[in-house]
Amino acid sequence: MFKRAILVATGLGLTTIVLFGRDAASYVSTTYHRLTSSVQESVPVDFQIDRAKQMVRDLDPEIRRSMHVIAKEEVAIEELNKQIGANQEKADKDKTDILHLQSDLGQNKKVYQYASRTYSCDEVKQDLARRFSRFKVADDTLSSMKQMRDARQKNLDAAQQKLAAMINARRKLEVDVQNLEAKKKLVEVAQASSEYIFDDSQLARAKELITDIRTRLDVAAKLANADVNVQTEIPLNDAAPADITDQVTQYFKLAPKAEPAKEVEATTASLAHDE
Repeated sequence: MFKRAILVATGLGLTTIVLFGRDAASYVSTTYHRLTSSVQESVPVDFQIDRAKQMVRDLDPEIRRSMHVIAKEEVAIEELNKQIGANQEKADKDKTDILHLQSDLGQNKKVYQYASRTYSCDEVKQDLARRFSRFKVADDTLSSMKQMRDARQKNLDAAQQKLAAMINARRKLEVDVQNLEAKKKLVEVAQASSEYIFDDSQLARAKELITDIRTRLDVAAKLANADVNVQTEIPLNDAAPADITDQVTQYFKLAPKAEPAKEVEATTASLAHDE
């Protein structure tokens, strides 16, 4: 099975090289990037946000380990400081005793008395030599301990700064994820609102429908008013008044017309005169 997969992959590689020549690597690289980009874009945003949350939570074990290491180092440095303090106190006492003997030997006495006991000059010198030898070893050890303490303190300070930076970075990532969630909700609200936006044609049809309804209501209102104003009184005088022409002439201030008999006489008189 494994050999078959190798043969298939080799065959595909040779086919690609034959088809595309020197540009085969470019085609393969472009295809790979397009496929990976397509896969990433197809992943839901909710899943990516949950993945980001999990990655932020995965920082907690590393932070706890760093805090544990720092706590242990702080305890170790504290114990080392106690040892250095004790050794420093002993070194200061040994130095005082050495200087005391050194001062006594400067008196060039044959015998010296300490704590009710008498010592010769050589015994004092030998004791001074032993004390001084031990002091130098202890002083070197104390110096080494101080150097070690300073180095560990420096590493501790660096670790504390790194831990503080890691904690701050984690908090910032949490805020970034929260902002992404808030932005996602805003996008969802915007998408939900956009579903209720009408296009121009639909808006025009809605306006036309409203105009048609308003017109129909106006027509119905006029018809209703016409029905209300219909004559309902009983007609008492159906015939036109006898003097209707006089009423019209008087209203419009027209010249009165001559009577028919008078018009005939006037016409006859005019014809006789002409003869």
